[in-house]
Amino acid sequence: MQNVSFDGGFGDPVYTSQAVFRAIMDAFSSPGTVASLSGHAAGPAPLGAAASAILLTLADYDTPVWFEGEATQDAAAWLTFHTGAPAASDPSKAALVVLSEGSHPAQWEDFSHGTVNYPDRSATLLLPVRSLTGGTPLELSGPGIETTRQIAPDGLAPEFVAWAQGNHAAYPLGLDLVLVCNGDALALPRTTRIREI
Repeated sequence: MQNVSFDGGFGDPVYTSQAVFRAIMDAFSSPGTVASLSGHAAGPAPLGAAASAILLTLADYDTPVWFEGEATQDAAAWLTFHTGAPAASDPSKAALVVLSEGSHPAQWEDFSHGTVNYPDRSATLLLPVRSLTGGTPLELSGPGIETTRQIAPDGLAPEFVAWAQGNHAAYPLGLDLVLVCNGDALALPRTTRIREI
């Protein structure tokens, strides 16, 4: 890590974090809808605008964050500077996880899936994708979706749907996922059923 820039944080931390938090909660309560988080934050690579805004909103001193892949030291240092969140050295201890684009679901088993007594103590994963459109069509159903909803993110691993179905079947345990692309985010909580069309 050399000459890392700490620019790109929230201009008005209180107001902006509240606005972003509402957008994130709306995305989780209505899975498959896109939340626009552009213009709020801009962390170092590999963080895009949406991932930066989500991390600045949800991370704090008690929120260990795991960064997958190489060349993430600047992003981790930037996040710690703005929020106090420590970079997790053990993936199983992470509350938030920043995955690398193309991350394979088999690598996600090390993250906390919660416990029977505390299912909320699971990790939330931020997964960068090439686009939130133009990929294999997927059908979503479950809480927050009146009947079904279709999405077609581009850049998911071929094994993603099988993983998602297993993750849903493990409810109330499991991982919550947020797909991020530039300034947009799309939430896929563990309560959502996902199938390929």
